[in-house]
Amino acid sequence: MRIAENDEDQGNGCTFARSVLEFVVPVSPLKSVRATREERQRALPGDERIPRAIDTLTHGVTIRGAPRDVWPWLVQMGAGSRAGWYSYDRLDNAAQPSGTQIVPELQHPAPGSIFPALPGVTDGFTLLAIETERMLTLGWLAPDGTPQVTWTFVLDEMSPGMTRLLVRARGGPGYRFHGLPLLLTRVVVRVVHFVMQRKQLLGIAQRVEAVRFAA
Repeated sequence: MRIAENDEDQGNGCTFARSVLEFVVPVSPLKSVRATREERQRALPGDERIPRAIDTLTHGVTIRGAPRDVWPWLVQMGAGSRAGWYSYDRLDNAAQPSGTQIVPELQHPAPGSIFPALPGVTDGFTLLAIETERMLTLGWLAPDGTPQVTWTFVLDEMSPGMTRLLVRARGGPGYRFHGLPLLLTRVVVRVVHFVMQRKQLLGIAQRVEAVRFAA
């Protein structure tokens, strides 16, 4: 990761990531995950947990559904026994398909709950904060309990039956992607995060809209 010095800096990084992505995954013309300038500059819950982030990556998707329709898919995220990450399951869920149904027993996580990063592991993202049908913040914690990474999901109701899902990842000063030096971390994380985050956002939108319009 690297610090987005300004809005243009983050925009240029996202443009590079999108260019790489086009060689990997066809880009849907129907949905964009690009955050607006205002969204990238906006303060979101969870920002305060890493005051001096080395990077801030913000993406968003517009979903045809109310916040209450989107929320159940967020709180059941996680690998293994949970519903998956709705991204590339071969990479983050041992090829086990992410869920396509709401799982009632996963709907009420409490702060401190673990959302496993991969199947069969005991560590993962810790639920740091939650506000029902509004926001949740996940964190990857250092041994001393401070967050190395925060990952916040925010639901904004744009109009009745329309929701903007914003997602922001922030890396702390000591964060290094798989031990890479800072320079490589800055480059690699922007590409990898965009690829996985885009797939996740589109996966959530697809699930919400499929359920809503099948009803």
